[in-house]
Amino acid sequence: MKILLAGDSTVANCPTREFPMSGWGARLAPHTYTWAAVHNFAKGGASTESFREEGLWGNLLAEAGKGDLVLIQFGHNDQKKQHLAARTGYAANLRAMVGEVRDLGAIPVLCTSVERRHFVDAPPSGAVLEESLEDYPEVVREIGLELALPVMDLNEWTRCLYRGLGRQSSKSLFCHFGPGEHANWPDGLADNTHFSQKGAALVAGEVARQLVRLGYGPDTDPTGREGAPGILTTAGRG
Repeated sequence: MKILLAGDSTVANCPTREFPMSGWGARLAPHTYTWAAVHNFAKGGASTESFREEGLWGNLLAEAGKGDLVLIQFGHNDQKKQHLAARTGYAANLRAMVGEVRDLGAIPVLCTSVERRHFVDAPPSGAVLEESLEDYPEVVREIGLELALPVMDLNEWTRCLYRGLGRQSSKSLFCHFGPGEHANWPDGLADNTHFSQKGAALVAGEVARQLVRLGYGPDTDPTGREGAPGILTTAGRG
C-alpha cells in the first residue's frame, strides 16, 4: 500500500540547504513504514493549480493504484491568488482532484491547511492566535461532507497545539534562529509558516494517528474505506 502526498512546503521534503526546515510529509514514513510506503509529491510554493500545471499531480496519479491513500493539503498559496479563492477556484480544484483519485480506485483524504504561528496582542486576554487561512479550512470541511470523504482537520489540531504551548514555547515548532546560530541561515531567520524538525514530526505523528482512526495501519483492511466518516475532528487536542 502507498500513501501519496499532494501539497505545498508545509508537507514537502525540503531541500537540504534549508535544514532544519521540514514539511510534515518528510516525517511521516517512520510512523507508517510497516504497512505503507510514503510517496511525497508536495512542493514548496504549490497551489492546487500549479501542482497540476507543473505535472506533479499527473506524476502522483501515475503512481496511485487501487486502495492507495492520497492525502491532499493546499491553501497557503491558493490564498495568494484571487482566482483561487476558497469557494471558487480552490474548491473546484479540490473536487476535481478527489474525482480523479476515485476514478483510479484510490482513496482521497482531504487535509485542512496547517495553521501559521501568528500570535497577536489582544489585551486584556493576552496573545491570541490569528486565523490566518480565512475560510479555506472550512471549505475543506464542507467538501468532505459534500463528497462523503474523510477530512483530517490539521488546521484545528495545529491551532490547539500552538495555543497549548503558548506564544514563546511554540517557537520551537518553527524555524527561529538568531544571526550566526545556523550555517544555513547565517543572517538569522524568524519563520512562522515552515516547521522545524520537531514541529514536522509532531504533525506527522498526528497524521499517522488519524489514519489509524480511519481504519488504516497494521493489521487493518483498507478495502472500501472511502465512505469513512466525513470529518475527523481534533478540536480540544494538543
